Amino acid sequence: MAASHATAGGRTSRTVLLTVTCLGQFMVLLDNTIVGAALPDMQHRLHTQLTGLQWIVDAYVLLVAMLLLSGGIFADRFGRKRVYLTGVAVFTAASVVCALAPSLGWLIFGRVLQGIGAAALSPASLALLAAAHPVPGERIKAIGLWAGLSGIGLAAGPVAGGVLTEAFGWPAVFLVNLPIGVVLVLVGLRSLEETRNPGAPAIDVPGTVLSVLGVGTLTYGLIEGGARGWTSPVILGSFAAGVILLAAFVAVEARRSAPMLPLRLFRQRLFTVSNTAMTVVGFALMGSSFFFSQFFVYVQGSSILRAGLQTLPMSLAMVIVSPYAGRLAARYGFRVVVTAGLALAGLGLLALGMVHADTGYANVWWRLGLAGIGFALTLSPLTGAAIQAVSPQEGGLASGIISTTRQIGAVLGVAVLGAVVRFRQSGGASFETGLNSAFVAAGAITLATAVFTGLWLARSKPAEDSAAPRRSTDPGAVTTSDEASVNSR
Repeated sequence: MAASHATAGGRTSRTVLLTVTCLGQFMVLLDNTIVGAALPDMQHRLHTQLTGLQWIVDAYVLLVAMLLLSGGIFADRFGRKRVYLTGVAVFTAASVVCALAPSLGWLIFGRVLQGIGAAALSPASLALLAAAHPVPGERIKAIGLWAGLSGIGLAAGPVAGGVLTEAFGWPAVFLVNLPIGVVLVLVGLRSLEETRNPGAPAIDVPGTVLSVLGVGTLTYGLIEGGARGWTSPVILGSFAAGVILLAAFVAVEARRSAPMLPLRLFRQRLFTVSNTAMTVVGFALMGSSFFFSQFFVYVQGSSILRAGLQTLPMSLAMVIVSPYAGRLAARYGFRVVVTAGLALAGLGLLALGMVHADTGYANVWWRLGLAGIGFALTLSPLTGAAIQAVSPQEGGLASGIISTTRQIGAVLGVAVLGAVVRFRQSGGASFETGLNSAFVAAGAITLATAVFTGLWLARSKPAEDSAAPRRSTDPGAVTTSDEASVNSR
């Protein structure tokens, strides 16, 4: 009798854990898409230009990209519950700062704080879940539910953003995080159990600082170049400083005994190709998504609410197809699925580059859906390919690295494609023409990556026997393509 009560209690606690971690990741993923729907209203009310909108998005994504690996190490060393709840508290407080921001500068500051909170919250939530399910089979199911339930945030973002912005203005897209965050902190303090990994490596402070500064200065040059002039001393200096800082980062990481980014992993062709392709996926996906609501509002004259609904085909396609991508890769191989996915995404973006102000929505939605299906087919298999290229004990690290490369691609996508639009406009082209050029550029790069990935993965033996998942001796490691898919979103 006592045993049955203990079992029931264990199931209840695991259900609460799953709910708490899912809601936390839901909040992070919701923020990825809900803000995009509010960009036109932000531009109008904050009296900013395209450069300001780019910073609103990239200030958040940059911090997530650069601190994601450190957030996972923090969780292992100092306690997963502590880091998770701290991340939730910072993210929630930052959301309030964003909502109350009186100017663009304050909003960007709030977005930076949000990025710091998300970089702690996201890996800690997955580590909590993995530690609570030491049996591999149970862990796969739990993480699958975590990915599916929290991933609803991706599809809900455009609609929720459109509704809230239309009714209350852009601050509402940030205030929606407040009740979720408060509930998570209150429930988490009472119900979550603390776990940690005493053998976790030390925090790589020099590597973290150099990576943030290096990518940050390059991003500054790309975003501000259109406004200040590409040959201005400030922009040329930022590019030079970025290159020097990133070179210093590589030099430091090569000499550290426990680097945040072990460069030796990139000696494996499969690992290098997978991360390269994932960078392009982040570049094309986030860079193009940045302009969707702006296209529908400014080019086709839609309301903000309608624009949010019109962007749904891509999000829904990704939510529906993503759960099957890992299975398809296990059955047909990474090379086939990833190459097909990149090709579909590239074709969808090229097709979007041919949409104009008078194009009916019946001839637009399938282009978004095609791109969404393509991206969904790449995310999980690329992560699985990277994990297959390393030892079983390094599966969690590989998953974190490829998630980081996707975020870096996202940062560059918003910056570079925004630069393409501004460059076309500086030559006298309309905003519509600039958007078309940006979509075509993203599509062409994605198609070129499909060819590159198909050729190089074909020569990588680990991809051939990737159907068999690897098991790790570390209960907190993510080691199969199905598990890895959660981080790739």
